[in-house]
Formats: sequence, C-alpha cells, structure tokens
Amino acid sequence: MWRLFRRHEVEPEAAGEAAAEAAVTVAPVEPDLQAAAFFDVDNTMMRGASIYHFARGLATRGMFTTSDLFKFAVGQAVFRLRGNENPEHIAVARETALAFVAGAKVDDVVRLGEEIYDEVMADRIWGGTRALAQAHLDAGQRVWLVTATPVELARVIAQRLGLTGALGTVAETSNGVYTGRLVGDLLHGPAKAEAVRALARREGLDLTRCTAYSDSANDLPMLSLVGQAVAINPDSELREHAKKHDWPIKDFRTGRKATLMALPIAAGAGAVAGGVAAGIALRRHYRGR
Repeated sequence: MWRLFRRHEVEPEAAGEAAAEAAVTVAPVEPDLQAAAFFDVDNTMMRGASIYHFARGLATRGMFTTSDLFKFAVGQAVFRLRGNENPEHIAVARETALAFVAGAKVDDVVRLGEEIYDEVMADRIWGGTRALAQAHLDAGQRVWLVTATPVELARVIAQRLGLTGALGTVAETSNGVYTGRLVGDLLHGPAKAEAVRALARREGLDLTRCTAYSDSANDLPMLSLVGQAVAINPDSELREHAKKHDWPIKDFRTGRKATLMALPIAAGAGAVAGGVAAGIALRRHYRGR
C-alpha cells in the first residue's frame, strides 16, 4: 500500500514535466497595424436595435411600463414600413433620442448597459457575424463597432465581444453627468463614414486594406469608403447594390426574408424608438430618487 501511495504521489509531477516538454509554442499573431474591420451593430452584429433592447431592459426593472415600450414599437414598425427614415426623422432622433440621458450619471448608464447586455443582448448576437469579427482579430487586425447607439453602450458591446473598441454617438457630459445635448450629430449615414475616416487618420489605417460590414443601405457611405464591403442580412436596397458591385452577401437570418420587422432595426429608427422609451424610463428613475 505504501508503494502504491508513493507511486501515485509522484506521477502527477512526472506527467506535468512530460507535458511541458511536449508543449508546442504557438507564435503570436503579427499585428496588422494598417488594416481593420468596421461592423455596424443593429441587425448586423445583433438582431434588432441595441438601444431598443436597452429600453426593454429598463422596462424589466420597472423604470417604465411595457405598454410605453409597445407604443413606441408599433409606431416605429409603421415608421419603418413606410420607408420614412429621412433627414427630418434623423433630426428628430438627434433632438430627442439621445437627450433621454439628461441628468443621468454616466457611470449609472454604463452599469445598466453592462447588466442589460448580459441579460437581453448577449443571446441576440449573430454567431456568423461574431465569427467574421473574430477572423479579423485572429489575423492581427483591429475590429471596431460603428453605430448610432450611444458610445457608452457601444463600448459595452465591444468589450463583451472582445473587440478593439467602438464608434458611437457622443452625448455631452459635465462632471460625469449627461447634459442632454449631443457632441456633433447622431452617428448615422455619412457621419459613420466621417468617423471611420477620422479614426483611420488617428490610427494610421490604410482604408483600402480595411473591411466594413452592414445590413443597411444607410451605411453605403461607410461601405464605399473601404477596400472591401460586405453586406450582412441586407435590406433590399443594399442587396441590390451589393450584387451590382460584386460585394459578398451573407445572410444569417435562417430564411426569414424580413427579420423582426416589428422591431426598429434601422439605426435612426431604433434610436428614435429605443431612445425615447429609455428617456421616459431614466427620467422617471431620477425623479423618483
């Protein structure tokens, strides 16, 4: 018995040494500092609109009623089906959707964003799109989200996915509290392209070696800016444009031609519905303190 005990006591050490000797060192990926990938979020990386899901998470916390959310969802479905995502509606988004955070603490919004991502958004990430992002990371390239969603929420999503960072709509703050005004404009349409161009200058990126992904024709300025554009779960206009220009098309919607039409999945539309709904919630929350 003593010999048997001693034998088993020594074996783990020998096994560990043998494993160490047989280990193969994998060379680290050489960083590709001039190439990067840019991913839209709503219906490209995630099913539905991220800000709308954020509002849903606030609803589950009792910050406002689900009937409030339903009213915005119905109105936004009509808004989207009519194809009215025009400059006037984007102006509405600029003035109202992100002003919802007025008076809220940045740290509180970030904390809520982290909680709600884990509870509501994580299961809505498209696995196929996530794999595409990972492929860029594995190639040593940086990966950025580019979205009309508030940058704080966009950063939470990027961090949870292990990405490099995020470009999002920037809300003005003072002493850690949102003022209710934007810095610049809603990051939508041409503004996304300008943000990517500015980031490229700052980071030394060669845009001809970069890739961009989106579901919406609204993002054509960004898609046309880079060397390779890819249509993900595309709307009809983007699908036609992609076919005409021989862009790759990837659809992860498992055969559903118009996924989640009842949700505000367009960037501007989602910002309006989800932002206003979240605004009601946060205003009630802070008034109740």
